[in-house]
Amino acid sequence: ASMPATVAAWRGRGCHILTVNDYLAARDAELMRPIYEFCGLTVASIIGETKPADRRAAYLCDITYTTNKEVAADFLRDRLALEGAPRGLTSALAHKVAGGQGQGLDQVVQRGLEYCIVDEADSIMIDEGVTPLIIYGMTPNSERAEAFKQASDMADQMEPGVDYTVNHEYREINFTRKGRRKMADLGEQIGGIFAGIRRREEMVNQALIARELYLLDKQYVVQDGKVVIVDDFTGRLMPDREWRDGLHQAVSAKEGCEIENPKETLARISYQNFFRFYKRLSGMTGTAWEARHEMWQIYGLPVVRIPTNRKCIRKMQRDRMFVTSDAKWNAIAEHVREAHASGRPILVGTRSVRASERLSLMLRESEPPVEHEVLNAVRHKEEAKVVAQAGQPQRVTVATNMAGRGTDIKLGPGVPEKGGLYVIACERHESGRVDRQLVGRSARQGDPGEAITIISLQDEMLKRYGSKFWRAVLALTSDRNGEVRNPLARWVVRRAQRKAEARALRQRKAVLKTDDWLDRALGFASE
Repeated sequence: ASMPATVAAWRGRGCHILTVNDYLAARDAELMRPIYEFCGLTVASIIGETKPADRRAAYLCDITYTTNKEVAADFLRDRLALEGAPRGLTSALAHKVAGGQGQGLDQVVQRGLEYCIVDEADSIMIDEGVTPLIIYGMTPNSERAEAFKQASDMADQMEPGVDYTVNHEYREINFTRKGRRKMADLGEQIGGIFAGIRRREEMVNQALIARELYLLDKQYVVQDGKVVIVDDFTGRLMPDREWRDGLHQAVSAKEGCEIENPKETLARISYQNFFRFYKRLSGMTGTAWEARHEMWQIYGLPVVRIPTNRKCIRKMQRDRMFVTSDAKWNAIAEHVREAHASGRPILVGTRSVRASERLSLMLRESEPPVEHEVLNAVRHKEEAKVVAQAGQPQRVTVATNMAGRGTDIKLGPGVPEKGGLYVIACERHESGRVDRQLVGRSARQGDPGEAITIISLQDEMLKRYGSKFWRAVLALTSDRNGEVRNPLARWVVRRAQRKAEARALRQRKAVLKTDDWLDRALGFASE
């Protein structure tokens, strides 16, 4: 990114380089500083702890490294500050030039959105595009906080399959007639907002969604008595984000955590809409080819395929599928033990904190125990150091989603002769691009490498998007060890994955359509 960033910065209007986390933004700014200063340019980075005055100074630099979350949040805060100008933006500017107070301009930190280079472009612009960035204001309401606890207690008395059913594919709860009668009886006893049918069912529905579809150590963790969201794509913690529409409070009530007051939305924008404000937008990633049509439809950006620096000699093993989750994890642990005995480094990619902890326990209790490092949302400190050492001989690293880790895995002495880094994927993702990101950690820059995917019919992606009929057919054709050797298995997995990708695309387009509608319907001009 340094060459196009330098040319863009010479225009004197600023250039933003966006990456996926604070660590990479700060690291890359310092790493590339000598080049930019040699070219007569200034450079700075913005992370979550950066103060407003320092943010303003950083945005005034020729090149600014930051994350998509920080730059979009600053954009929204600037809009709120300008909306506070009583005479509108034009009058406020004139007043400022005349020597008066800025009337909102003093709080603005950005100088405009001119040029942007996005690292891990598909992760930020596609995968996170469906997530709107929202700035909240506090609205104290102790009665509503208590209502979330009461709804959680009501949900505990509801029986799955009797009072309600769970649709995992659409991630929704459907009440039965018996369940509605039970809620009515419980609501009459509690009174208050639970006396009304609509509000009662909304609250209990959120409580049941929190119980059935949002799982500890998968979608979230509990730290310091608070629920912290885990990013589904990168496995990182997101302590400054909350689920909307009371879902975060419902999960907090389920875990017995302190329930924060509901918040009022002050400003919102999707990343899809935000990136289109830049006059010049570009990006880079190793897995954008599958999303090339969407890049053009949403951003008007063509995708150019650049050949690898050196020929890839990665060895891909045939996928292995098991009927049960237990059989799958036993096979993965056995794979790790065999590869570890050969002396080659191993990287195991899991989808959740719970999965990584489960495999870690199995490796510790195996005979002999297998020494390993665990990298997940809970143990995220020293992340870059752990990843950088993952290529050393006999090194075993168990990590949640490896997308955007930002550190190359260098092979240690003698490792290339042993076959290079061995990557084991424990589950298929809803997006094939994320699968390729994990597999792509091996065999980089012409190094040897090997990868295998080991899955089960009980994995979340297959349960949500796979056909029940074909899953039953595959289960019937398994051997005595529970392994499915049917050639149709690959087709069933790919079919489910395409269904998941299509649904995610529809969601992203729906979010963008909503943003466009809001811009047209709620637009106004000040005096």
